[in-house]
Amino acid sequence: MRKKVLITGFDPFGKDTVNPALEAVKQLDGIIVDDVEIIAQEVPTVFRESIEVTISAIEKHQPDIVICVGQAGGRTQVTPERIAINVDDARIPDNQQNQPIDEPIDEDGPAAYFTTLPVKRMVLEMKNAGIPAAVSNTAGTFVCNHIFYGLMHYLTNHAPTIRGGFIHIPYIPEQTTENGAPSLSLDTIVHGLKTALIVAAKEKEDIKEIGGTTH
Repeated sequence: MRKKVLITGFDPFGKDTVNPALEAVKQLDGIIVDDVEIIAQEVPTVFRESIEVTISAIEKHQPDIVICVGQAGGRTQVTPERIAINVDDARIPDNQQNQPIDEPIDEDGPAAYFTTLPVKRMVLEMKNAGIPAAVSNTAGTFVCNHIFYGLMHYLTNHAPTIRGGFIHIPYIPEQTTENGAPSLSLDTIVHGLKTALIVAAKEKEDIKEIGGTTH
């Protein structure tokens, strides 16, 4: 039976004119591979609104899996996230100039949610495909963690049969010409995401293997 994966990517934020998350998911939109259908959704880098757009896309498409993707400048690997925490603590404003500091995402929500994706299995398959990858144990406290927490809160309370999670990706080379930060090519990122989401769609159980970084 065909599985449906909804994958979201943020628009550019801060001083960047491009966001590799959005560029990567746009390349995956509409693809059917290994009996997995991929649907891409652009989301704004805005607190609250990013969650609302994601929930609307879930209700429209009724996917089996939801994976949100965001940029993590300075990382060297594609990093599926293990956990989302219930706090917004923005080092910079979002694209609507919101800058919450030390605020809960949901005052009545739990302290954290774990992903329901097999992140270590996803990392293993990406590595087997020659893609730098690692499990991350911190999604930060900006809009990436915010949408991850909001996604898991919604799925837990309204759509428990849908599994979800978040993947951080590095810069692409054109973003690093002035700062010398690490990057991966867009093709490598797209290949990594495609590999990861196919694993997520086909495998529910994770593997027990040493892995995980703090980033």
